[in-house]
Amino acid sequence: MKNGLYSVHVKTLDGHFGKGSGVIVFRDGTILGGDAFLFYTGSYESDGVTLKGEMEVDQHTKPRDAEPLFGGRAVSIGFSGKIGETDFTLGGTALFGKQSIRFTASLRRLADAS
Repeated sequence: MKNGLYSVHVKTLDGHFGKGSGVIVFRDGTILGGDAFLFYTGSYESDGVTLKGEMEVDQHTKPRDAEPLFGGRAVSIGFSGKIGETDFTLGGTALFGKQSIRFTASLRRLADAS
């Protein structure tokens, strides 16, 4: 996995309606990112072929006329998948309270981060 800035587009599964887009920096095992309403922090491991990690997603701004992904609630997320050269898709599960939501996330590298 190359260090860099990635776009991310998330879609929930299993009949839950939700989607979101943002940017994430993957650098030396650390994840930082966000979108208009949420911020992401976490960690990951990669062997050059697969990626797995965990992150926390929380709200930084309360929207007036939109519903952020996961309802703006703080969630813990686990994810994994095979990485590509520039584009790839991950699968994961978001946990909050007693509820879990599966999702897919499409990522595309926008810039290198050294």
